[in-house]
Amino acid sequence: MTTPDNKPPASGPPVPAVKDRIYRSPMGLAGGVLLLAVVAWLGFDALFNGHGRTPWLALATMILVLPLVIAFTLRPAVFANEERLRIRNPYRVISVPWGEVEALRSSFTNEVRTKSGAKYQLWAVPVSLRGRKKAERRAASAARRSATGGAGLGGGLGARGVGFAGLSARGADDTGPARAESDKVMDDLRDLLDRRGNEESAQGGTTIRWAYEVAAPTLAGAVLLVILLVTGG
Repeated sequence: MTTPDNKPPASGPPVPAVKDRIYRSPMGLAGGVLLLAVVAWLGFDALFNGHGRTPWLALATMILVLPLVIAFTLRPAVFANEERLRIRNPYRVISVPWGEVEALRSSFTNEVRTKSGAKYQLWAVPVSLRGRKKAERRAASAARRSATGGAGLGGGLGARGVGFAGLSARGADDTGPARAESDKVMDDLRDLLDRRGNEESAQGGTTIRWAYEVAAPTLAGAVLLVILLVTGG
């Protein structure tokens, strides 16, 4: 007995061609959840317990504010794989092949610059000056311990260093320089750029998609709020 030629072969679920590394801001996520809880609490209280025009004003304000909170706290993310860098910012998604990336730079913000001259900020990887200062103090402290041979003090701090390392792919350890978390992320991205920038599969042009699903509710809430305020009398 033979199997019909037109019968497709059995196969499992499709396997993605490339796997993304995802970078997000833990503080941004935590702050976004907290803000959403506060806005929802105040908004629903005014919506169900308010009188006169208050429920309508509360509804318009929630329609305006909730998408803004989501856009600037929960939405931002950076996706990196062997072929391209995808940046999900509040109102845009920018996809840049590694061959199109000219540089990844850090100053007061982290950003990617393309060979065409465009510049895009990485909202999901905010620069923490406080984190940099802490990393510098940690590195200076480690250097002093190394110079003075303080084994007893180093043992206690070393245990904490191991725990901190578990939070990052490169975590702080005794074999490398201490780095702020956002700087470690940029190091990872620069490593991908160095390795993949000249590969044939990582060439192409930059594509940008606007997030109308975020902008439309924000605009609708703003228009409704303006109408209510103008006609309030």
